[in-house]
Amino acid sequence: ETMTAMMESTQQAAPSPAPVGKPRVLAVDDQRDALRLLQIRLQNAGMECFTCSDGASALQFLEKELVDLVILDVMMPNLDGYEVCRRIKAQERTRDIVVLFLTARYEMQDKVRGLEVGGHDYLTKPVEQPELIARTRSALRVKHLQDQLKEQINLQKTINQLHQEMLGEHWQKTLGQLAASLAHEI
Repeated sequence: ETMTAMMESTQQAAPSPAPVGKPRVLAVDDQRDALRLLQIRLQNAGMECFTCSDGASALQFLEKELVDLVILDVMMPNLDGYEVCRRIKAQERTRDIVVLFLTARYEMQDKVRGLEVGGHDYLTKPVEQPELIARTRSALRVKHLQDQLKEQINLQKTINQLHQEMLGEHWQKTLGQLAASLAHEI
């Protein structure tokens, strides 16, 4: 009975195959023309692309919707891209979203800072479309593998919990039989 329940639970918790739908990307840039061009490039590459024109609206969007990847400009009013990334990575709900910086800031310290606050990659403008799409797809592969790993860890936790429950039931049954046997002998 317990073994059947374990098998059913294991089958239900099996890792799912690769995502069926289009990858979901949020592009954030305060320059309207650059944002529109980025959206067109990503959509032409087969991705679903949402846009926000500043960091605060991006964070509000992520409170309601989840995406696989955020492409983030650094130089924006109020909240710069570094702070937006830091806040994305600080929230349990959004910390696994991959962040790719796409900015005109090209100094080494800018790149290092972007990676240190949690960015996956750092591209400088202007960027050629093939490189943008290749790096975006690479980041999405990392996200997909990360999601698979989390599913496998959760499955292993479920299996371990079921195993402990089975051992507990086995010992309860064994002790019950031992008590009944002792009672009979007495």
